[in-house]
Amino acid sequence: MPNVRHSLDETDRRITAVLLASPRASWRTVAACLGISERTVVRRAAPLFQDGTLRATAVRSPAHFTGLVPMALRVRCRPQRIRAVAATLARRQDTVWVDVMGGGDEICTIVFLAGPDARNALLLRDLPATAAVDSWTAHSLMRVHPASLRWTAGLLTPEQLALLSPGPVTTAVREAAPVPADTPVPVDTPVTAGTPVTAVDDALVEALAADGRATYGELGHRAGVSALTARRRLDALVRDGAVRPATEVDLALLGVHAEALLWITVTPGGLEETARALSDHPQVRFAAATTGPANLLVAVAAADLDALYAFLTTTVGALERITGIETVPILSTVKRTGIIRRSPHSAW
Repeated sequence: MPNVRHSLDETDRRITAVLLASPRASWRTVAACLGISERTVVRRAAPLFQDGTLRATAVRSPAHFTGLVPMALRVRCRPQRIRAVAATLARRQDTVWVDVMGGGDEICTIVFLAGPDARNALLLRDLPATAAVDSWTAHSLMRVHPASLRWTAGLLTPEQLALLSPGPVTTAVREAAPVPADTPVPVDTPVTAGTPVTAVDDALVEALAADGRATYGELGHRAGVSALTARRRLDALVRDGAVRPATEVDLALLGVHAEALLWITVTPGGLEETARALSDHPQVRFAAATTGPANLLVAVAAADLDALYAFLTTTVGALERITGIETVPILSTVKRTGIIRRSPHSAW
């Protein structure tokens, strides 16, 4: 197993922050954003990917892959069996997050299920058949607010963020790129929620999820298409929100030592405004409108409990349309962005 880092220095943290905001940014782009040399970026960043400290992947958007059913599950377990249940959930291909919560007897997992039959099999067969599971609640994700997905631990300025593209870029992400940076990209049909995603798109997204820093030539080879076709289709998919490149890192390495999920109840007329306000906050890494008694799920990443308290009392407390909130601390992360965690800071 790779020797995952126990700490990062300030330069490594800033490089990581750029790659969180723009996972496929070229080394040249990272260097320009931070005002350091490209040689320094390569020397620092490449080993972070090689040892598994940083892992590049991609996540589908259920709104565009219309067969997917996105849900958040809160699973209550017997404490002595929670490790086994969390590990089993993490091994499923359809789980995106798996977090152990609260007092060590609850798991929250985000799942993208392959249609109603898969949803019913999980809720009506698999969970009831698991003796260690005491109870669960299921919440459909109605809308994910994208601003929160460019979370950078507050390590980048607004000016630096403005320089970055959130998705695939026209420059190469490896030194030997099969598609030159100045190659014109043909205009493609936008991939919208109403446009069927093709088998080629599925293959390209699967290849990107396996290696989010692969060149277009490498991605095209895995999908059986040319580098130019891979570039054209993936740029369209990312531009229209069908797929989101992502960089996975242990948040403790960025100074985060207090994570929590907030289950917030908002008056229906204020849901959109409240979600937008929170998703723009630098401590919010995920925000989604859900079904259930609480209608807004927010993931918060704070430096410590004092910072979490300040966020709750000042940021959340100032929003008038909120009528209730449940704050549940994250004890341990088992899986995130579809990747099982390998972290020196995790007990799992």
